[in-house]
Amino acid sequence: MKNLMIALLATGLLVSTPALAGPGEGHSHGPINKEQAGKKAEKRLNGLVDKGKVDKSWQDKKSVSVEKKTYQGKQEWVVTFNNPELADKSKQTLYMFFKLDGHYLATNYTGK
Repeated sequence: MKNLMIALLATGLLVSTPALAGPGEGHSHGPINKEQAGKKAEKRLNGLVDKGKVDKSWQDKKSVSVEKKTYQGKQEWVVTFNNPELADKSKQTLYMFFKLDGHYLATNYTGK
């Protein structure tokens, strides 16, 4: 009886294994367009505000430009935001980088 229960449990686990990855939010498989890159960046920026990584005044800022740029031979989406509310002029422009398929790469104030 014990062996039967173990066999049924093992079979149940094998048959009902959930899918762990697939298409959906954050699992893009093809290139995204300019509008999608801007939307992803705006969502990511609000997440950075929520986590305390950037000043609260960045909340709900809209992108001012979305461009494809080439870095080290690879194209990336570069999304730019401006925040004139900040006293530190070196932190008034924020750049966010994404692969062409939408995967997030980095955020900085230099654009490099």
